Amino acid sequence: MAISTSLNSLSIIPKVSPSKHPVIFNLLQTPSSRTRLKFNPIFKPSSLSLFTQPSRLTPKTQSFQTPMILSLFTGIVEEMGEVKQLGKADHGGFDLKILAKTVLQDAHLGDSIAVNGTCLTVTDFDTHSGEFTVGLAPETLRKTSLSELKPGSLVNLERAIQPTGRMGGHFVQGHVDGTGVIVGKEVEKDSLWIKVKADKKLLKYVVPKGFIAVDGTSLTVVDVFEEELCFNFMLVDYTQHKVVIPLKEVGQKVNLEVDILGKYVERLLSSGFVDSIKSS
Repeated sequence: MAISTSLNSLSIIPKVSPSKHPVIFNLLQTPSSRTRLKFNPIFKPSSLSLFTQPSRLTPKTQSFQTPMILSLFTGIVEEMGEVKQLGKADHGGFDLKILAKTVLQDAHLGDSIAVNGTCLTVTDFDTHSGEFTVGLAPETLRKTSLSELKPGSLVNLERAIQPTGRMGGHFVQGHVDGTGVIVGKEVEKDSLWIKVKADKKLLKYVVPKGFIAVDGTSLTVVDVFEEELCFNFMLVDYTQHKVVIPLKEVGQKVNLEVDILGKYVERLLSSGFVDSIKSS
């Protein structure tokens, strides 16, 4: 008989002679049995175990992979910055320099800052002058309205959320899906109605009372007008003074990012995920 021990488990293993028939373990020790100690590095906690043959358990090792942390925003604009410079840089790329204050309080090179809802990487900053620079890729210029900015333009700014922060808006990735055009502005008491026309491919993800990010601002859709390919939302007085949307005129573009959950649902449905569940 062998006693196998570990930090969390104890195993008693009887040593028996070969037999054609399985031996049933007997708690009464027989003269022919021997006792030996054996340490078995079993890392998983277990209760006292009785075996009729030597244990075949092998040590298990656990590997932990650190998940990749991606930038995430809430759509709650922290401040409005002012564009100082926009154009080609000496390195051949396209740079955007912005005057700001709040988002530079804990800035580091490589940080992500959403500029009008577009997640951009800080390539340079100066806390004394209050300016930071982000690079714009060709795809970013094609997909967003940032190319229409000019010195003096105001932009919405938001730093990537920290794990300890509040999720005040909704999940905003800073990955602009496309642009929309403001087609209507109407005042109602101290609130402002905004109507935006969007591409049909984007409008299918827009639902009444659902989330949408417009120039990086988390907003609630009020109505969707399918025939006009439009949707609208309302800005309260406080929000009107904190974001750039009210400053834009009819005919100007806004960046749009639809709710990511809708796209995931569409993907699952088109992949046959539901049908596989029904058949299982």
